Amino acid sequence: MKKRTISTVHTVNIVFQSIFTLAMYIGLGLLIGWLASTYWGAERWIYVPCILGGVAIGFVSMVRFVLLASRNLEWLEKQHKRDERARRSTDGAPEASNDTKEMNNE
Repeated sequence: MKKRTISTVHTVNIVFQSIFTLAMYIGLGLLIGWLASTYWGAERWIYVPCILGGVAIGFVSMVRFVLLASRNLEWLEKQHKRDERARRSTDGAPEASNDTKEMNNE
Protein backbone atom coordinates (compact mmCIF):
# COMPACT_ATOMS: atom_id res chain seq x y z
CA MET A 1 0.00 0.00 0.00
CA LYS A 2 2.81 2.41 0.92
CA LYS A 3 4.66 1.76 -2.35
CA ARG A 4 1.51 2.35 -4.37
CA THR A 5 0.78 5.61 -2.55
CA ILE A 6 4.32 6.87 -3.11
CA SER A 7 4.16 5.91 -6.78
CA THR A 8 0.82 7.70 -7.19
CA VAL A 9 2.08 10.86 -5.47
CA HIS A 10 5.21 10.80 -7.63
CA THR A 11 3.12 10.42 -10.80
CA VAL A 12 0.83 13.31 -9.82
CA ASN A 13 3.94 15.38 -9.11
CA ILE A 14 5.27 14.61 -12.59
CA VAL A 15 1.97 15.65 -14.19
CA PHE A 16 1.76 18.94 -12.28
CA GLN A 17 5.38 19.84 -12.94
CA SER A 18 5.06 19.08 -16.65
CA ILE A 19 1.95 21.25 -16.92
CA PHE A 20 3.73 24.03 -15.03
CA THR A 21 6.74 23.73 -17.35
CA LEU A 22 4.55 24.11 -20.44
CA ALA A 23 2.58 27.02 -18.94
CA MET A 24 5.77 28.78 -17.81
CA TYR A 25 7.21 28.88 -21.34
CA ILE A 26 3.91 30.01 -22.83
CA GLY A 27 3.79 32.79 -20.22
CA LEU A 28 7.39 33.70 -20.99
CA GLY A 29 6.54 33.94 -24.70
CA LEU A 30 3.56 36.13 -23.86
CA LEU A 31 5.75 38.36 -21.71
CA ILE A 32 8.36 38.71 -24.46
CA GLY A 33 5.59 39.55 -26.94
CA TRP A 34 4.18 42.17 -24.59
CA LEU A 35 7.64 43.68 -24.01
CA ALA A 36 8.32 43.72 -27.75
CA SER A 37 5.05 45.44 -28.60
CA THR A 38 5.04 47.88 -25.66
CA TYR A 39 8.64 48.97 -25.26
CA TRP A 40 10.46 47.94 -28.43
CA GLY A 41 7.87 49.29 -30.87
CA ALA A 42 6.97 45.98 -32.56
CA GLU A 43 3.55 45.45 -34.05
CA ARG A 44 0.91 43.40 -32.21
CA TRP A 45 1.45 40.42 -34.54
CA ILE A 46 4.67 39.74 -32.60
CA TYR A 47 2.52 38.01 -29.96
CA VAL A 48 1.82 35.10 -32.32
CA PRO A 49 5.43 33.97 -32.95
CA CYS A 50 6.39 34.60 -29.32
CA ILE A 51 3.52 32.47 -27.99
CA LEU A 52 4.10 29.77 -30.62
CA GLY A 53 7.79 29.74 -29.74
CA GLY A 54 6.86 29.43 -26.06
CA VAL A 55 4.55 26.51 -26.88
CA ALA A 56 7.28 24.76 -28.89
CA ILE A 57 9.98 25.28 -26.27
CA GLY A 58 7.58 24.36 -23.47
CA PHE A 59 6.49 21.18 -25.23
CA VAL A 60 10.09 20.05 -25.80
CA SER A 61 10.98 20.86 -22.19
CA MET A 62 7.88 19.06 -20.92
CA VAL A 63 8.66 15.92 -22.93
CA ARG A 64 12.27 15.91 -21.71
CA PHE A 65 11.10 16.33 -18.12
CA VAL A 66 8.50 13.54 -18.36
CA LEU A 67 11.03 11.14 -19.90
CA LEU A 68 13.60 11.90 -17.23
CA ALA A 69 11.05 11.66 -14.42
CA SER A 70 9.66 8.35 -15.69
CA ARG A 71 13.19 6.96 -15.89
CA ASN A 72 13.76 8.06 -12.29
CA LEU A 73 10.42 6.54 -11.25
CA GLU A 74 11.44 3.21 -12.78
CA TRP A 75 14.77 3.42 -10.93
CA LEU A 76 12.98 4.17 -7.66
CA GLU A 77 10.66 1.20 -8.13
CA LYS A 78 13.62 -1.11 -8.81
CA GLN A 79 15.43 0.26 -5.77
CA HIS A 80 12.32 -0.29 -3.66
CA LYS A 81 12.08 -3.91 -4.84
CA ARG A 82 15.76 -4.47 -4.01
CA ASP A 83 15.27 -2.97 -0.56
CA GLU A 84 12.22 -5.15 0.06
CA ARG A 85 14.12 -8.27 -0.99
CA ALA A 86 17.05 -7.34 1.24
CA ARG A 87 14.74 -6.63 4.16
CA ARG A 88 12.95 -9.95 3.71
CA SER A 89 16.20 -11.87 3.51
CA THR A 90 17.58 -10.25 6.67
CA ASP A 91 14.25 -10.52 8.50
CA GLY A 92 13.75 -14.11 7.38
CA ALA A 93 17.18 -15.40 8.42
CA PRO A 94 16.93 -14.69 12.17
CA GLU A 95 13.35 -15.99 12.28
CA ALA A 96 14.44 -19.23 10.66
CA SER A 97 17.22 -19.63 13.19
CA ASN A 98 14.79 -18.90 16.05
CA ASP A 99 12.41 -21.52 14.69
CA THR A 100 15.26 -23.98 14.49
CA LYS A 101 16.29 -23.20 18.08
CA GLU A 102 12.73 -23.70 19.31
CA MET A 103 12.50 -27.05 17.52
CA ASN A 104 15.80 -28.13 19.11
CA ASN A 105 14.61 -27.12 22.60
CA GLU A 106 11.50 -29.28 22.35
